[in-house]
Amino acid sequence: MKRPVIVVHGGAWHIPAPLREAFQAGCRQAAFAGWEVLLSGGPALDAVEAAVRILEDDPVYDAGRGSHTNLNGEVELDAFIMNGCTLEVGGVAAVKRVRNPIALARRIMESGEHAFVVGAGAEAWAEALGIPLCDPADLAPLPALIDIPTDTWTPPGMQLPSDTVGAVALDMEGNLAVATSTGGTPNKRPGRVGDTPLVGCGAYADNTAGAAAATGWGERLMRLVLSKSACDLLVQGWAPQMAAEHLIRQLEQRVAGYGGIIIVDRHGQVGLAHNTPNLSFAIIGPEEAISSGTEFRTQLLAGLNSA
Repeated sequence: MKRPVIVVHGGAWHIPAPLREAFQAGCRQAAFAGWEVLLSGGPALDAVEAAVRILEDDPVYDAGRGSHTNLNGEVELDAFIMNGCTLEVGGVAAVKRVRNPIALARRIMESGEHAFVVGAGAEAWAEALGIPLCDPADLAPLPALIDIPTDTWTPPGMQLPSDTVGAVALDMEGNLAVATSTGGTPNKRPGRVGDTPLVGCGAYADNTAGAAAATGWGERLMRLVLSKSACDLLVQGWAPQMAAEHLIRQLEQRVAGYGGIIIVDRHGQVGLAHNTPNLSFAIIGPEEAISSGTEFRTQLLAGLNSA
């Protein structure tokens, strides 16, 4: 029997000072929600879904409630979930009326009929599955958050960042899972889909290797299939922290990209890295699961990692 571990992130970018405490608190709450599932003997799939739902419900993050709007002033949400035991996946993109798109992604995965559904078709399926639709206005950013000075750090050629959320977990049975959700970049073109719901890009999980979730500049993350690349390195024997640091270097050197990644391997070892000013995250697991990196501590680690 494995000792469980869960890692969540609330996005990698520059997080404005007035929001940093809220970002940390949300990640802690999400990690504890997933940890309760794991401690009760529940599956990693349930844990990552529970964690991401917490972050989707928190208007601080660009996922679910509080998501950025596109050029037309509309919210379009993406989400993805993957079972490391069976390699089953479920994803949705460009949905406008689903409060918790990660729940819809999970139901799509479990249907066995399709793996990835978008737009109005995904919303119609949500209704058929009994998932209630909401008013799109309920998902838009809160005015109080929009008015906070961002002091935004933006690399050349890139739009304003987003705060994709994600979770990776290992359960007592040794099964791995990953879940991600996002509202995408601010003022994106309608119909734009980033890395978050694309298998292997924003997330990947495989019981023979590990689970990874990426965040940041989606158009650049896609080019390296970052999360699948992480799992491939784990199979080759790389430690999670070494793999995370290597991939973030590659992201910057090969494609001039910016972002972050969280990883847990099949043994429960954890790694994370980013080349953005901040990464909000939380980790709960056995002391030996936590990396010896200077930003990592024991049992519960939650904070705002700075480059």
